[in-house]
Amino acid sequence: MRPNNPQPQATGLSGDSSTSSLSSGTTTSTDPIYHILKILPFSVLRPPRLRLKLPSLSLPSPNLVFAFVLLTYFMVVSGIVYDVIVEPPGIGSMQDPYTGSVRPVVFMSGRVNGQYIIEGLSSGFMFLLGGIGIILLDLALDRNRPRTVKSSYAAAGISSVVLAYVMSMLFVRIKIPAYLR
Repeated sequence: MRPNNPQPQATGLSGDSSTSSLSSGTTTSTDPIYHILKILPFSVLRPPRLRLKLPSLSLPSPNLVFAFVLLTYFMVVSGIVYDVIVEPPGIGSMQDPYTGSVRPVVFMSGRVNGQYIIEGLSSGFMFLLGGIGIILLDLALDRNRPRTVKSSYAAAGISSVVLAYVMSMLFVRIKIPAYLR
């Protein structure tokens, strides 16, 4: 009669005993230093029983993730990497040719690949305002909202997108005086 649970036997290609000893979980190292290092510390020392609790991390709220993405978008389109690497001044200055007085300049006119810090932040804010306007327009399309709320979202979204576009085009015309004329 056969036993109900026969023990599995390892069969190698050559059928030697080293394959069956590896499959049973014993280590067959011939290095004596390995055995000494494996046995000696634990014969003298006893590892402590630690009862550590793993920290439980909860997912952040959707509004927090949205705020983080919005802040990251603002920093990227504002040119924060350029500001950190090049270290431009906050605002520039230009001497008035008629009076000789020095007046502040926000836009680095004539240089497409350069910016002052305030120029980047104001342009980034306009891009952010346009993005928020598009989000408001998307919220205005929700069927479950009341009609007044939908119209408020639509009005705010359209005005945000139009204001962002007009101001961005104004910034471009200040930056590049002969652009689209």
